[in-house]
Amino acid sequence: MSNFKQFKKMFAAQLKLTLREKQAWFWGIFFPVILMVIFMVIFSGSSDDEFQSEIAIVAENSNPTSEMLLTQITQLSILDVKTGEPVSRETAEQWVKDQEVDAAIVLPESADDTSFVLVVNKEDERGVTTQALSAILDKMVQQANLSAVGAAPTFDIQFESLTSGSNELNYTDFLLTGMIALSIAQGGMFGMVDMVEMRRKGLIKRLRMTPAKMGIFGLSDMVMRLLFSVIQILLLSLIGVFIFGANLFINFPSLIIIFLIGALSFNALGYLFSSFSSTQNAYMGVANIVSFVMMFLSGVFFPVETMPEWIQPISNLLPLTYFAEGLRDSMVYETGLFSSTLWFGIGVLVIWGALSFILGALLYKRKSIVAAR
Repeated sequence: MSNFKQFKKMFAAQLKLTLREKQAWFWGIFFPVILMVIFMVIFSGSSDDEFQSEIAIVAENSNPTSEMLLTQITQLSILDVKTGEPVSRETAEQWVKDQEVDAAIVLPESADDTSFVLVVNKEDERGVTTQALSAILDKMVQQANLSAVGAAPTFDIQFESLTSGSNELNYTDFLLTGMIALSIAQGGMFGMVDMVEMRRKGLIKRLRMTPAKMGIFGLSDMVMRLLFSVIQILLLSLIGVFIFGANLFINFPSLIIIFLIGALSFNALGYLFSSFSSTQNAYMGVANIVSFVMMFLSGVFFPVETMPEWIQPISNLLPLTYFAEGLRDSMVYETGLFSSTLWFGIGVLVIWGALSFILGALLYKRKSIVAAR
């Protein structure tokens, strides 16, 4: 039988085994789709909208100072005054307790009063909205102080934002590429579970005794899993673009390289797991633990830079971190092949894949020698 015919038969056999393995399909495709839909429904568009906060204003005794501050507050488009006019302090505090408003601002009761009060809910005291409101009011106080002494501001801040790409990006794009990386990684790590069963039943040993070439067997398995990964990336991309409005600006040469290296590296991890797992349950347990850790520490849902500083070194060691960043570079930022950052991530993935494959091969060889004795 020619090598090509062997490849076709082995590829068909590998495909049937994968189709029968429902856990691999669930963890490789349906689980990432479910996760992506949940996160995109929750966060879709949250990073694109301007900051907006609903507040209550208390101005029980009208005076020139309170009227001046009220005018400044109502002119801020990011602050929405509930009912559009001041209310009593009792009403405002009740709204804060019931979380109907983010905060209440109590204006000075007299022209000589030099302070006003920001009332917030205790549960939200350290929240982002509270911190933003505090910063806004602090800025207003500074400006009022300068005006009171007749001084003009000397320094100013000009805000600019930069991106490595030339297109407007949002959290949906970030999450989509992270979920694609996660799904491909899980497909590789969970996809080798059938190897455990084949070894346990002695099928691999029998296959070695036939004229079939083990190299072609491995090649057919690799091609089948790459095809599986192509299905994952196409399905998630279509859902992200057409349902959630994600933007993809793909550099195809970069994408092909990072995709192939990443998929092969995580297949090697799955191969390593199968080399020391005696049962399918043991294999799935190890794969689940590793997948769970990388899912939340590799920048799939949120940037690594936003994590606590003591966690970031751990994240920077994980292969999924570099795979997710590589996919974002090639699918969102249009990063070309000459990017040093892209190749550094590829290098890390190659190291992980090579070490996993070599260690897995040594463990398989050792077990074969022990079995022969």
